[in-house]
Order: sequence, then C-alpha cells, then structure tokens
Amino acid sequence: MHYLGIDVAKAKLDCSLLVNQEQDKYKFKVVENSPVGFAKLLDWLTARDISVTELHIVMEATGIYHEQAAIALHDAGGIVSIANPAHVKGFAYGLGVRTKTDGVDSRVLARYGLLTKPSRWLPPSAESRILKGLLARREAIKQDLQREKNRQEKAEAGKESALIRQSITDSITFITAQLKKIQSQIDDHIDQDPTLKNDRELLESIPAIGSQSSTQLLAIMHAHTFNSAEQLAAYLGLVPIERQSGSSLNGRAKLSKSGPSHLRAILYMAAIVAIQHNAHVKAVYGRLLAKGKTKMSALGAAMRKLVHLCFGVLKTQQKYQPDYQNA
Repeated sequence: MHYLGIDVAKAKLDCSLLVNQEQDKYKFKVVENSPVGFAKLLDWLTARDISVTELHIVMEATGIYHEQAAIALHDAGGIVSIANPAHVKGFAYGLGVRTKTDGVDSRVLARYGLLTKPSRWLPPSAESRILKGLLARREAIKQDLQREKNRQEKAEAGKESALIRQSITDSITFITAQLKKIQSQIDDHIDQDPTLKNDRELLESIPAIGSQSSTQLLAIMHAHTFNSAEQLAAYLGLVPIERQSGSSLNGRAKLSKSGPSHLRAILYMAAIVAIQHNAHVKAVYGRLLAKGKTKMSALGAAMRKLVHLCFGVLKTQQKYQPDYQNA
C-alpha cells in the first residue's frame, strides 16, 4: 500500500507521496484544486507506476474545499481518509514537527496514514449532499433575516426616515418569502427520497425531536459514517472533557463543543422539551440531579442521551419505543 498526503487549499493541492517508508522519503506534486488538477495528479501517479487502487490518500477536513478532491479520488478507486485536523496536529507534535508549511503538512498526513491507518471515508449520496446545501442556504437566509430585523429595530429607535424604514421592511418581506421557499424545497427534497423521508419519520418519532432538529440530524447522519452513538455524540461536541491530574488539577468536566454549534443550539432546545416529555431523557436528567450534578451538566447529558436515541432509531430502523429499557 502506498500513502499520499494531501494538504488542501482553496486553489491548490500539495501532495506528498511516501515512496520509501523506512527512509521516510517522498515525492512532491502541486496541482490545482479542480477536476483538471485531479486528472494531473492521477497521471503523475500513473507515470510512477502507482496504481490508485493501491493508494491510501489522507487529507484533512477543510470546510468544503476537500470534498471534490475526495470524491474524485474515491471514484478513481483510491482509499480516501478524511482526518480530524486536531488529531493530525497532535500527531505532528508527537513527531517533533514544528515547521508548518503546505509541503510539510502533506508529508505529515502521509506519515499519519502509514502509522495510524485511518478508516476509509465513503462519500455521501447525491441526495444527502443536496440536503446539506439546502440547509446551509436556509441558515444563511435566517442570518440575513435577523440582521435586517436588527437594522429595523435600530432604525425605529433612531427615528430614521420613512424611506429607510420602508426599505428595511421591504427587505424583510422579501427575505421572509425566500426563507419560506427554501423550507418548502427542503421538505419536498426529503419527501421525494424514500430513504430520507423514512429516516426523518423515525427521528420525529422521538418525543422532543421536531422538524428542525430532525432535518439537521438527517443531514449530518447521512453525510458521515458513525459506527456508534458515542461517535455521533463526539462529532456533535457532546462528550464531557475532564481535567484532573493528581491533587493540583481538578477542573469541572465540560462538553467538548467541537462540532457544529448551530446543531448543538437546536439540540439544547430539544433537550429542554425532552426532560419534560421523553421518558428516557427525563430519567437521565433526574438521576444526575439527584447525584448533585448541576442543571447544565445534567442538561448536557440529556442532549447526549437524545442523540443516542436518534442513532438508535436509524440504526435499528424502528420507531422510538417509550417503554424500551427505560433508563
């Protein structure tokens, strides 16, 4: 197996091919981050008698910029792994690497692939990618709407002219219509795909999981492969991080908050409802309060329990059962 580390930027890919594992020697190539660049990279590998089917490619998750390269190399037959940047940073630190350049980063990624054998990444379906894009667009429109409402409040407080206030009102009317339209498109997209529709119904069978939380979770769980509920909770930043060492360090455990913050905010509101109306979540919340945990700590555990239930209904493809192992 050959290992190729790729440092991804918006415009280019810095690639390091590990050609001698014992002597830690590499070959380097820089290509555009575009279909033309992907083709050049494959030609470069072929010229060195490297079969893409015997290639393990490692790159970091970099927003949206790594996605097209990952899909192209996966479709060409390569094993692609998307590494957590924090894990790679710790790995580089352990190797004693302090220099940070695109070339050095790509070498670290190739070495990371060799020594840790990260799991294979599988691209999400086209339907899942469309849903992700629609949800991102809805979030952007919601932010635009809130900004205009803030401007409206300031305009009214500052006694702005009627022309300015009317312009803001017109803008709010337009954005509100756009928000309604994108929501309709999201609902239609899910309804037209049997898998997405079925999974949304399973998620919404859980008390406290409504349309907003179900669609967001649907996009996350269809875009990534989670082998356990714990992995999903960790991705969403809902696992407690403890800071204890000897007698000098005894910090309070806090949520890692390493995942998408907007989804955690939605799950927070869902957990508020769940501790009243969901038997499983209510039991966890009450048990922790009885042990002396703070309300925020117990609420974090309630969010985590809610995520575990969501993973469970999709894993088993069965609707939520209130009387199943109630705890």
